[in-house]
Amino acid sequence: MKKLFAVFVLACFLVLQGCGTMVGAVIDTTIEAAKVPFKVGSAVVDAVTSDDDKP
Repeated sequence: MKKLFAVFVLACFLVLQGCGTMVGAVIDTTIEAAKVPFKVGSAVVDAVTSDDDKP
């Protein structure tokens, strides 16, 4: 019985470790997607403002 429990715990650990990696990738992608509007907005502001306005 203890052997079966040890195998079960090991299997759960391996499965959940892969799930954590997947969640980390999803979070990284979400963060990068959230940064896009700010990068686009910054590029638009840079394009609209003239170089004469800068000191």
